[in-house]
Amino acid sequence: MTENPDTAGETSGGGQRRELTARLVVPEMDCPSCAQKVDKSLQRVDGVVDATLQPTTGTANVTYDPDRISEADVVDAIEAAGYEVVGGSDSDDDEQEEAGDGVDIAPPSEVWTSPRAKKTWFGAALVTLGLLFEFLLTAQNVAVASVLAYPLHVADVLFLGAVAASGIPVVRSGYYSAKNRSLDIDLLMGTAIIAATGIGYFVEAATLAVLFSIAELLEDYAMDRARDSLRELMELSPDKATVVRDGEEVTVPADEVEVGETVVVRPGDKIPLDGTVVEGESAVDQSPITGESVPVDKTAGDEVYAGAINEEGYLEVEVTSTAGDSTLSRIIEMVQGAQAKKTDKEQFVDRFSGYYTPVVVVLAILTAAIPPLLIADPVSVDVAGYGVSFAGDWQTWFIRGLTLLVIACPCAFVISTPVSVVSGITSAAKNGVLIKGGNYLEAMGEVDAVALDKTGTLTKGELAVTDVVPAGGTTEDDLLRRAAGLERRSEHPIAAAILARADEAGVGDLPDPNGFESLTGKGIRGEIDGETYYAGKPALFEELGFDLSRTRRETDGGGVAEATESDDGAFAEDALSALEREGKTVVIIGTESELLGAIAIADEVRPASKRAVERLHELGVERVVMLTGDNEGTARAIAEQVGVDEYRAELLPEEKVDAVEELQTECGEVAMVGDGINDAPALATAEVGIAMGAAGTDTALETADIALMGDDVGKLPYLYELSHTANGVIRQNIWASLGVKALLAVGVPLGLVSVALAVVVGDMGMSLGVTGNAMRLSRIEPDRFSDT
Repeated sequence: MTENPDTAGETSGGGQRRELTARLVVPEMDCPSCAQKVDKSLQRVDGVVDATLQPTTGTANVTYDPDRISEADVVDAIEAAGYEVVGGSDSDDDEQEEAGDGVDIAPPSEVWTSPRAKKTWFGAALVTLGLLFEFLLTAQNVAVASVLAYPLHVADVLFLGAVAASGIPVVRSGYYSAKNRSLDIDLLMGTAIIAATGIGYFVEAATLAVLFSIAELLEDYAMDRARDSLRELMELSPDKATVVRDGEEVTVPADEVEVGETVVVRPGDKIPLDGTVVEGESAVDQSPITGESVPVDKTAGDEVYAGAINEEGYLEVEVTSTAGDSTLSRIIEMVQGAQAKKTDKEQFVDRFSGYYTPVVVVLAILTAAIPPLLIADPVSVDVAGYGVSFAGDWQTWFIRGLTLLVIACPCAFVISTPVSVVSGITSAAKNGVLIKGGNYLEAMGEVDAVALDKTGTLTKGELAVTDVVPAGGTTEDDLLRRAAGLERRSEHPIAAAILARADEAGVGDLPDPNGFESLTGKGIRGEIDGETYYAGKPALFEELGFDLSRTRRETDGGGVAEATESDDGAFAEDALSALEREGKTVVIIGTESELLGAIAIADEVRPASKRAVERLHELGVERVVMLTGDNEGTARAIAEQVGVDEYRAELLPEEKVDAVEELQTECGEVAMVGDGINDAPALATAEVGIAMGAAGTDTALETADIALMGDDVGKLPYLYELSHTANGVIRQNIWASLGVKALLAVGVPLGLVSVALAVVVGDMGMSLGVTGNAMRLSRIEPDRFSDT
């Protein structure tokens, strides 16, 4: 349990009213009806402001007014609904440690050895013995007692023992349901057990109590498995860190390490906190965060993330975030919060179940009461070739009504969607894809078109020099030297690319320009050795009086154009056009009277881009479109390389919004993939906004609906396949659970469905079935084509 102070609302004096949030672990709250019961109990407490209940994690975040109630009152309200709270402030230290104080997920459950399980096994043994005496050892099944002149035989005593052992926990839960006015499975089953016992149907009461208890244990086990995937995610971050303090290494809890301190990470250790490498080098497996399959080399100055594994070298890392604010912590928090955002199908299920249960309960009552009053003599009816007998005795129809009560519980139907969403979202998180809600998981699986930003998405977003083309008598080294000398004062990414190439070429000391000036949208100029030099777009030099169209072109065997000097020293227009057709940006360097040459720069296409686009088409995406603010030539070249269906170039941010809206009109639902910052308007306009390379980027993590944590566009097909499959799994679970319930309900009045069959198939079997079906989402993995 943790308390988080918050400010909301005002007191009567005009000040801010203080509010606290109790984050409590409620392991047994593992289904929507359980959460509903807890919610109703909390609503009756004056002072509770808000409650977020998550049965898939077994947690409750309750915001309350500390001036009116205490955290103990909140705990009492939850326990008044019949559920134990672990890890609260009233718990002893050992229990807090076991539960994981402040950790937002229920601890692993020992389902098969719990007190409830032991009672269930004892009850099952008694039922088995009772059936043995009832049907096989009839001579030994003697009367041993009587109640109100009703004789109790050995089998009856055994059945009553089974009801007491396995049924009392059910009746107790039913009591809390009645107390909280919640028409759920516990109330229905508790009522059925009491009614059957009260009129002497001990076999039915005992069978129902034991089978339902076994079904509850199996559902607990299934939900515990669903929670395991999130626990695995939470266990990635180490609890301890080795910190250098006063020249010595000390091991302390990770949450005690301050920003700016240095932690030591040895080979095989997990990196405890986000930070920057200050000493050492090593290959780091950061797949838990970004999903990258290959370890990444880290040296001084590189970022590392909490939860990543140091493969081989020694690293010293300067901490840049606390344990609670690390990238991994934010991922876990967002994955947990994602469950609160319900899908359309989940909202449908909630609405439907609100009508389904009362209707079937009424049918159960009518089934038990009406036929005995209407049928005087037995009637035989032919149903699909089978002779079905309808008798008018009360016992037969009471048992059939009892059976319909079992079928009235929509457990499998209600959990069919949440377990699928949890499985899908946690599986994605472990593969480097952060989905912010079940609604986005559902929406991504239904998109008809995918719009992709170019820079940083289909390309690496890292400019590099591809061609150095000197003119006249200028050498490559001299061209690079003067260009780099001018660019050393510039902050533009193109300047960084030219400086990097000059450094690689070893051109020597760079000149320091005087009178440096940036010519917005055109280029730069500066004075070197008393003469003014320019570096910029071809249009800049046309403004200076150069006629690029009057020159000739020489080609090298029909290949890439090589510019030569014309009569006036200009470049061949065809040469420049050839470079631009290849998707390259051309920077010309020269003076007001002479051109020294040109440098071509390009943003390298990611190796995975082409395969990712192909895979999206294979998976059924109708159209893949590239949106970019770059020029027409560059856009065309990149589009041809990666194989998109169409491209739109020279777009401003607001024009990207228009492009997305056009796609929505033409195709339907659209997913937009961008950097999460510059493309924010387009990301917000699309049904699903996806940010690339969001690890360590607060803005992208907060603004995008889905974030690809690694800089890998190859995860996009995986995301679509996972979401599309998840939608299929959810539909299968919903219709299978409804279909089975309907078939069983139809069979009950015909006498074809027993209480045992209703519990084993309709409740236990379907709950396990939908959970198992949902778990297969965790087996979907990204295609192993890499971006590196």
